[in-house]
This record gives sequence, C-alpha cells and structure tokens, in this order.
Amino acid sequence: MKIPQGLMKDRHWCGMLHLFRNQDTLKRFLTEQYFDLEEGSIRVVALKRLARPWSQSEKFMLNLALHLFNEQLAKVSLSDMDYLDTRNKQLAFEAMKLRFGS
Repeated sequence: MKIPQGLMKDRHWCGMLHLFRNQDTLKRFLTEQYFDLEEGSIRVVALKRLARPWSQSEKFMLNLALHLFNEQLAKVSLSDMDYLDTRNKQLAFEAMKLRFGS
C-alpha cells in the first residue's frame, strides 16, 4: 500500500503507520480493506473484530497504534507492554516517540 508522504509527517498518523508498517501481525492488515489513506479513514471496528482471537501482545500493538492515532479509539495500559518481546517493545517506543517526540 502506498502511503502519502504527508501522512508520515503528521504526528497522529506517523506513529500508527510505523507500527502497521513494521509489526509482523499488523503489517498484514495495512490494506485498502482497512485503510483509506486518501480519505484519511480507518475501519477501526473491523480491525478490532479481526483482533479478537489475537494474543495479548498483538492486541496491545493494535490498540497502541489506534491510540497513537486518536486516543478515543482505544484504551491502552502501558503495563501491558510486559507482554511484548524485545522487538515489539522497541517498535512501541519508536512509535510513541514519533507521536509525542519533538
């Protein structure tokens, strides 16, 4: 999926897209079925429905991605990062830095 360059400069999109582009589970779903990047929309309900059978760590990564985009889309407890392996923790910190860093 081609990502418009402007979205990677938008603080609400860049952290979320970083996770969807780099996390093994999420990157399979960075598709037109779930995202309309030209319109700037995400099929949140469909993604959450899809994630029901996922592991705790996979659900955390989805919820973090959605939260970084818009905190009203998903609640996140940072304590749930305990479920993450080293690589996913690194991705989570990178995404948070993209969203909240200077």
